[in-house]
Amino acid sequence: SPSPGSSSPLGAESSSTPLHPSDPADASTNKESRKSLASFPTYVEVPGPCDPEDLIDGIIFAANYLGSTQLLSDKTPSKNVRMMQAQEAVSRIKQMAQKLAKSRKKVQYKQRHQLGAPEGESQPMTEVDLFISTQRIKVLNADTQETMMDHPLRTISYIADIGNIVVLMARRRMPRSNSQENVEASHPSQDGKRQYKMICHVFESEDAQLIAQSIGQAFSVAYQEFLRANGINPEDLSQKEYSDLLNTQDMYNDDLIHFSKSENCKDVFIEKQKGEILGVVIVESGWGSILPTVIIANMMHGGPAEKSGKLNIGDQIMSINGTSLVGLPLSTCQSIIKGLKNQARVKLNIVRCPPVTTVLIRRPDLRYQLGFSVQNGIICSLMRGGIAERGGVRVGHRIIEINGQSVVATPHEKIVHILSNAVGEIHMKTMPAAMYRLLTAQEQPVYI
Repeated sequence: SPSPGSSSPLGAESSSTPLHPSDPADASTNKESRKSLASFPTYVEVPGPCDPEDLIDGIIFAANYLGSTQLLSDKTPSKNVRMMQAQEAVSRIKQMAQKLAKSRKKVQYKQRHQLGAPEGESQPMTEVDLFISTQRIKVLNADTQETMMDHPLRTISYIADIGNIVVLMARRRMPRSNSQENVEASHPSQDGKRQYKMICHVFESEDAQLIAQSIGQAFSVAYQEFLRANGINPEDLSQKEYSDLLNTQDMYNDDLIHFSKSENCKDVFIEKQKGEILGVVIVESGWGSILPTVIIANMMHGGPAEKSGKLNIGDQIMSINGTSLVGLPLSTCQSIIKGLKNQARVKLNIVRCPPVTTVLIRRPDLRYQLGFSVQNGIICSLMRGGIAERGGVRVGHRIIEINGQSVVATPHEKIVHILSNAVGEIHMKTMPAAMYRLLTAQEQPVYI
């Protein structure tokens, strides 16, 4: 079994979870709330082998990809448990490799006796380039440079190096709700806690320790960039009050549960003429969504999508003709839909969602940062792991209502004032800003 090595707790494991760069116009950075910068999660500078500017652009390490396995895990296990999980993943991959080697030896034995073939090598390994930046971790085939995996940095929960082995653990992004096996929320542990599926990728590299250190450093640099973008000196921060507050709060707008219910997720088939467009406008669901994808924001009157009666504004599209749209850029999703023009029948996998997102932020008093930025009513950025994210806030959404009061025609300064002084339970209604502009005729729809 592998000997324990070093490990870097990331993502939800870390009180210094790095965040996406934010807009300076934070809704809660006025004089009253600036008194409590200590309520931000602690910034801990993680030493590493890289120049911070290089991590912003991205660096590459050579490695061998050995395989992946899936584990069930509690939401926030201890560091010791994480390391045990990493070791279990390595053990599984090695066992699979041994089985593969045995089966290959049997084939090679037959070949040598029947065809005179030379004795073969051990099990195959894929040479890869590991791309690490403050935004994402990508795995590229070293020969073809094709992307094998692409994980936004925020989805990585843990990284461990055990000797010359690197284990990368990521929260599974989309359970297939039509299979009970894949519904994450349906796996209770012995103590009754909900369990989640973790994908564990295993790599081999002489630079294993440097890779783990670089990823830990990438989280640190990303958080530092976020804080400075909001005019905050990272060295001024301490964590205890904010961490204690977060530990008392559950995720309110839990998309994962909604998405894992089979009644909310379905396949629909749209019939149309060849050469006819589908007749929809799509917009991004917004950063902060558990499953970032695209939303139907408008439908062409008399077009195939509307005539089918099977789609609604607000529906999130998971896949089209079997091609997943989760995590893809808006432009790529639009290109995929445009490519359907010459098809007579289109299959969409959708999740029924209302066009308006309901948000609940619990803020005990003004000492606690809300953790998001707003400009002219639109949410510009979001602090990963903060009370706003836990409440369901999403980047790119327009605030429609705060505590029952419409703010659609409210000046920016007043919205900031309302949010800055709001305490207790803050109820908001939001929708994608692009969808709002279409529904209020501020923009003309461009159907695809």
